Parts: sequence; structure tokens; C-alpha cells
Amino acid sequence: MNDQMDGMKILAEGYVQLVESWGSDQAIIEAARMSTNKGFEGWGDDDEPGDERLLGYLYRNKHATPFEMAGVIVEVKAPLFVFREWHRHRTQSYNEMSARYVPMPNENYVPTIERIVEGAKTTGNKQAAGTAQLDQAAAEQWLERLEKFYADAEQVYADGLACGVPKELARLAVPVARYSRMRASANLRNWLAFLTLRQSPKAQWEIRQYADAVGRIIASKFPRTWELYQEGSDTKTHQTSEKS
Repeated sequence: MNDQMDGMKILAEGYVQLVESWGSDQAIIEAARMSTNKGFEGWGDDDEPGDERLLGYLYRNKHATPFEMAGVIVEVKAPLFVFREWHRHRTQSYNEMSARYVPMPNENYVPTIERIVEGAKTTGNKQAAGTAQLDQAAAEQWLERLEKFYADAEQVYADGLACGVPKELARLAVPVARYSRMRASANLRNWLAFLTLRQSPKAQWEIRQYADAVGRIIASKFPRTWELYQEGSDTKTHQTSEKS
């Protein structure tokens, strides 16, 4: 089924866009009943519950195989450092734009001053915390230097292309902040595993923005499964806050 639609804008230049979805909450029920020949019997209501009971039983008891009978493909435009984190989820299939074949547009992620300053205040997460006390003046100065670096890197890249350096080598000057594009495909079981990690408050803020966008797509295509995922996420958050 072709579900291509306008993308959700993420950061300054990025987006997440649904390309295609397959399966449904109903298809999950049908797959789970392969041994009974019952198939899908229908959703119920408060007075007379239906197959939502089985869907909930499957999800809460980690009978995950039926959730592999549905999924989505998304197109994503994001900085390279976001893709490097995303690609750690090896249960997805990826196809990324290759700078060996086409020059990369001069688009680099520039964090806001607020993102830099607030990020430096992070506590309890060594990966996110700064290594020194940061004030706004120092953050502004660093940001100016970063943007100058981007301009210098682009000039080196463009000069290399102009003088005939192979594209696969000219790209060595491109920073990890450069935007790239890819398509990612996974079944519903593995998208939910991705979201469990990348919507976590411990995940880097930038990839959380993309994970939230993927979550909105999952919610629109598989609303009953999404409700169960949210129920589980709320429980985990509550348990974590009790322990902290």
C-alpha cells in the first residue's frame, strides 16, 4: 500500500516522511490465530470486549512474533551523526544517499544556543553532560566557530570536486553535522524496540525528535498497538521515577 505523504519537519533542514505501510492491528490478530482457524472476530467495546483482549495479551506477555506481520518504510533526512546512532538498530533495513555518486548539499545542523546551554546542564547521563562549566557567552563563541568551520569544510569539499578529486574522497571534508537522506524499513515489532530506546530521556535530544516523528506514524497506522506501547512506556517511566 502506497502511503506517501508530506514529511514532518525535524530540526532545521530534516524531515521524516511515511513512504509505505503494511499490515494492521487486525492482521496481528489474524497471524496470532493461525493455529485456531478463527481469524479476526472483531473489536469490542466497554460492554462487550473483543479482539483487543487478545492484542493486549500478546503485547503484555511478549508474544512478539505476530507484530512482525506489520510495518512501515520511512524516508528520513537527518545529520550524519543521527544516522550513525540510528544504524545501530540492525534489525532495520537501510538505503542511504551515497556521496560517492552525488555531491552532498551544503546543509549542516546548527544547534540553537538554548540546546547547547540546556544540554550542558544534563545530570545523571555521562554521554550527554559537558566536561566543563558552560555559560552563554562561551556557547555563543563556540557556535560562531562551528559555523566558520562548516564554511571552511564546505570550501574544501567544493574545491576538491571542482579540481577533479573523486567524490568518494572529496567527501572526507564533510562534517558529521551534514544532512543526508535515507529510507528505513522495519516490521512493527522492531520499530517499537527502536522507539523504546530512542524516545528514552537518556537518548540524544536530536534523535529523540526523529523517534517522536516515527512514533506519530506508528500511532496513525496501528492505533491499538500504539495504545499498548504507550501503556508500557508510561509504566516504565513511573517505575524509573520511583527508583531515582
